[in-house]
Amino acid sequence: MEDYKFLFKVVLIGNAGVGKTCLVRRFTQGLFPPGQGATIGVDFMIKTVEIEGEKIKLQIWDTAGQERFRSITQSYYRSAHALILVYDISSQPTFDCLPGWLREIEQYASCKVLRVLVGNKTDREDRELPTHVGEEFAHTHNMYFIETSAKEADNVEKLFIEIAKELTQLVRNGHFDKAFHRLYTDNKGGAVGDMSPQDNSSVNLPPPRHGDHSPDSVLGGCCPRWSAPQDS
Repeated sequence: MEDYKFLFKVVLIGNAGVGKTCLVRRFTQGLFPPGQGATIGVDFMIKTVEIEGEKIKLQIWDTAGQERFRSITQSYYRSAHALILVYDISSQPTFDCLPGWLREIEQYASCKVLRVLVGNKTDREDRELPTHVGEEFAHTHNMYFIETSAKEADNVEKLFIEIAKELTQLVRNGHFDKAFHRLYTDNKGGAVGDMSPQDNSSVNLPPPRHGDHSPDSVLGGCCPRWSAPQDS
């Protein structure tokens, strides 16, 4: 059995074509897949990172953005420790759909989940959404915010490493209650096991929040940034 301190489940959501799969493959495999096709249902990859001398395993779930798969992908929200909501900075419609994705998070995810907003494809020259627009949206909804380019590998490693750091700190600070703790059990105390939806029957997570956006309801208060603004 691989030696690791914690295992965290990270789920990427957002419209089709925003680059979720490319972000995952860039981080886990170090490559950018040209002509990447649409994800069918849900896929996942695993990568172990080192945080403050301890091994942290990230189980990264890449969900399909198409409406016809929505009932499948929603079931993966509930056991997530972090949700990454991705939009395309060169596509206004992908940003306009963010409120709908947030409603799904409110309905299906744990109130303890770490929420991150990602503006992807900063390599594109046809930007439609300035950085400050993403920042303001994240600020309003108490989310972390970062802009990335899966193609150029800009901020991709930083995105996932910072998530691992934040989740590790949350565990140490007691942010997750005992029920949620069952999803990130210390490997020394026994195998964590698969965290796909069928595992959730024995996990009693807190109820979903309903419109609670107070600074204390999620980590970080108002929109901490993990990077400097991208160069224009």
